[in-house]
Amino acid sequence: MTQDTGQQARSTRPASPARALLPLILPAVAVGVAASLVYVGLSLGAEQLQRVLWRPLPHALGVGPYSVLWMFVMLVATGLAVGLVVWKVPGHAGPDPATTGLDAPVLPPPVLPGLVLATGLMLAGGPSLGPENPIIAVNVGLAAWLGGRLLSRMPGALWPMLAEAATIGALFGTPVAAALVISEALAGRPVRGLLWDNLFAPLIAAAVGALTTSLLYRPAFDLGLPPLGRPRWTDLLAVLVLASVAALLGMCAVRAFPFVHAAFQRLRHPMLMLPAGGVVLGALAAVGGHLTLFKGLTEVGELAHDPTGWSAGQFAGMAVVKLAALLVAASCGFRGGRIFPAVFVGSALGLSAHALVPAVPAAVGVSACVLGMLLAITRQGWVSLFTAAVLVASPAIIALLCIASLPAWLLVTGRPQMQLRGDGGSVR
Repeated sequence: MTQDTGQQARSTRPASPARALLPLILPAVAVGVAASLVYVGLSLGAEQLQRVLWRPLPHALGVGPYSVLWMFVMLVATGLAVGLVVWKVPGHAGPDPATTGLDAPVLPPPVLPGLVLATGLMLAGGPSLGPENPIIAVNVGLAAWLGGRLLSRMPGALWPMLAEAATIGALFGTPVAAALVISEALAGRPVRGLLWDNLFAPLIAAAVGALTTSLLYRPAFDLGLPPLGRPRWTDLLAVLVLASVAALLGMCAVRAFPFVHAAFQRLRHPMLMLPAGGVVLGALAAVGGHLTLFKGLTEVGELAHDPTGWSAGQFAGMAVVKLAALLVAASCGFRGGRIFPAVFVGSALGLSAHALVPAVPAAVGVSACVLGMLLAITRQGWVSLFTAAVLVASPAIIALLCIASLPAWLLVTGRPQMQLRGDGGSVR
């Protein structure tokens, strides 16, 4: 680029003056706190309900809490409960979750209570989905509604961006994830001013959301695996192979997604689709065991705490069962996101590689497989790279993951995503 061309490009994207950014601080702080409180409140409520459903209740009935019978009963009952919410509650708990991603639509306020209820029941009952998609949608809807009423002079597009950034910061416990996601989203849009000007308010919202969540809830992504020292050439080979293998496995689920979704859609009614999904999930739980239930973050911590406690085949079996459970839960109508269970799948697959080839460090196996799996499931490059890196809390892994992301990305780019259009076709 010549000097004249560079000066011309800079002149078309002038920096915003401080007086234009200062009024954004208080709205960003308010949205950050509110988004975190909604996330923490929903998470704590679901955890309390989960403890009741899976501990004292089965004991009172004389049933083992994680027996095959109780897992089957609870998953079918959760399907019935969520199906009733989708059927009867105003707004039907939002759009078909198979058509939604992290970039949530602005839902009208009457839809939000049903979405919160359906998500809380799902989290407590055991289906393999996380809270990220619905909680972002709830916070986006609330921010757009309240922000438009209380500060109508602010641009309407500001509130969804602040809410999304704040919720991602709250979910991951750090504003870095939100900054990466927003940067990726802005890359495909015409924006005015410098990138950092556009990130100013979302970054504040994400930082406040992350800080509020850390003070109240203390989420932890670090699995406590032995840190990676100086990388070796064998580590580079391992991440290249494992990230690509995980991406290919994830793409198998992505390819099957529209067909499984269409099979459940033939039942036509939520009181049929969701209980049927519960039946299939109960059968999968009987095969995979209780660690393949729920969103998976706590359960993957149990796996990582004792990486030698299962054989390579058992780890691989749990990864396959969890991926199948994610596919079914996302297809039959349960409200939830796919990032957290995909982390479990990748972690179990990485621990399987470590158990099969002990020369592959557990940190390398887990981070590489999580990277590949998330690239296939989410198609979010920065989120995949960031999540894989923070799971092992080892700075030496970042360079390896950046290299491993390249062949894995070539395998998934341009191919269908694990998200459907309104007509049932895959998003590319």
